[in-house]
Amino acid sequence: MNQGKAEGVKSITWRDERLFFLDQTLLPGEVKIEEQRSVEQVWDAIKQLKVRGAPAIGVAGAYGLVVAMRGKISLDRGDFIQELEKQAEYLDSSRPTAVNLHWALTRVVDTLKASNARSGDELFNLLKQTAEGIHAEDVELCRSIGEHGVSLIREGMGVLTHCNAGRLATSDYGTATAPMYLAHERGIGFRVYSDESRPLLQGSRLTAWELQQAGVDVTTITDNMAAFVMQQGLVDMVIVGTDRVAANGDVANKIGTLGVAIMAQYFRIPVYVACPASTVDLSTATGAQIVIEEREAEEVTHFGLRRTAPEGIQVRNPAFDITPHELITGIITDRGIITPPFAESLKAAFSG
Repeated sequence: MNQGKAEGVKSITWRDERLFFLDQTLLPGEVKIEEQRSVEQVWDAIKQLKVRGAPAIGVAGAYGLVVAMRGKISLDRGDFIQELEKQAEYLDSSRPTAVNLHWALTRVVDTLKASNARSGDELFNLLKQTAEGIHAEDVELCRSIGEHGVSLIREGMGVLTHCNAGRLATSDYGTATAPMYLAHERGIGFRVYSDESRPLLQGSRLTAWELQQAGVDVTTITDNMAAFVMQQGLVDMVIVGTDRVAANGDVANKIGTLGVAIMAQYFRIPVYVACPASTVDLSTATGAQIVIEEREAEEVTHFGLRRTAPEGIQVRNPAFDITPHELITGIITDRGIITPPFAESLKAAFSG
């Protein structure tokens, strides 16, 4: 199916006991929906970024356990739980930085372990219900993020975002884009500047595409144009997503976010980070403790199929960077906007 209007296209669909992912590696040129028939296929889809975005891969991981355990209903309780834990550990290995994947897998396992279900059939039905619950919650959480953040967007504003924290990265609405979608629905006129987001171009391939589909006024810029656009007075606010928020308010997000935040501080532009509660990791004290995923060199040495760097060149390809809490104005969550001092406010909002 070629690119066209894509209202209703979701990153993850659970229908008739079958799991489908939108292959985001093919966007914007092709809209392709793939059924996930094995846990290995789900693992690969997460690893290869066919499904990506912290909330979305959490939902994908939960459904991945359903796919993994489909043929295990004949097991007794002990063996079922043991196999479930094994499959959860396997799926968790696909992406180490985003906390939502680990959170969702842990929630599923803990729910089944705490239940009174005895047979494999009972456990499998509870597994499906838990995954479906996580999916439904994600939609509501993102809508709530939008409700809390929409008041930040005013008529005539310019809003810059980096990478993709849109509806393609979640079950719907997105995180960073949720306030944008609600503002657009309410007739507020504003413009979005979408960083291209090298090396995988999620900002141009995904964010610009989905906002354009929704009729939002969006302009794509390369990453090294952000300072110029800010200097021209075209950006009034930055909103980005995050894959993990540490207890002190440091955030891990797509590589390049740190640079955007530093530039925004220079030009006195507020920087907001949007995420659901599941992305807040109070067990990680600071950003220095977050494992940063290193990806394949080919993502840097090639632009599409064309080599753009010398053969044999040394390459670094961290997928994320850490933005210190000092550069962040506020964190837009489903429970409200969290403001400094983050160590105290995050603990008050999300502990217990």
